Amino acid sequence: MIAKLVPIFDGMQCKICLKTGGRDGIGYAVSRELARLGARVVIVGRNAAKTEVAVRQIIADTGNPAVECLLADLSSQREVRRVAAEAMELAPHLDVLLNNAGAIFLSDRRSADGIEMTFALNHLSYFLLTGLLLEHLRKASRARIINVSSCAHESPGRFRLEDLPKPAGNGGYSAYKRSKLCNILFTYELARRLKGENITVNALHPGLVRTNIARNNGLLGRVVNFFIGVRGISPDKGAETPVYLAAAPEVEGVSGKYFVDCRPAPSSSMSYDADLAARL
Repeated sequence: MIAKLVPIFDGMQCKICLKTGGRDGIGYAVSRELARLGARVVIVGRNAAKTEVAVRQIIADTGNPAVECLLADLSSQREVRRVAAEAMELAPHLDVLLNNAGAIFLSDRRSADGIEMTFALNHLSYFLLTGLLLEHLRKASRARIINVSSCAHESPGRFRLEDLPKPAGNGGYSAYKRSKLCNILFTYELARRLKGENITVNALHPGLVRTNIARNNGLLGRVVNFFIGVRGISPDKGAETPVYLAAAPEVEGVSGKYFVDCRPAPSSSMSYDADLAARL
């Protein structure tokens, strides 16, 4: 499916794209297609061996040697700061920052910083990495920030900012839904703050994609991934909207939007609460 979109896009040569969570699933598909379009792609992954295998495979598939990786556990703020510094040393600027790394943790877990793991990985990593790389994005003639969210944001349940970082009794699928709402609130608020600058910010729902998003949950996670696999779309199909937002000329200058199937779509009513977004 992505191959049909490729002729539409040009001008990705010499573009530098940093992509989190790019070693498998939708992240791998997006990284491969951006490399196929001629971009220099930097993948941030956690597992060194698997991330390096992904890099070699993308180079082999696309013939683009400008694919490399950085390693970090993005649930750790210390690691996010380190990998941001490494990214700034590696490249003179960034044209595209694509925040994609995420997971579902079905039991109560906390990050190295003592924060509920889903919130730490799925949202705080987006927030912190983006803030640290803003000046590097400003060095590009035009830059794009893309935040992978989910339609799960539409039903977050009880949503109180003060509860988000608490690990005890605050995990599970509800934490995933809250984190995805945070992604969109953040997108809209950052777009407001960057208005008039050379950086656009958009969020997206990739669809229910066949990935291993619940792999951190033992047997229960394997069951969840099985049912996602039965109902879900392929990673290639799920990659279409993020690739579109990274490369399509028609979204140049478009900011503060939520995209589904490569088109702007309304997000939940709560996601438009500007006061809530500013407080977040």
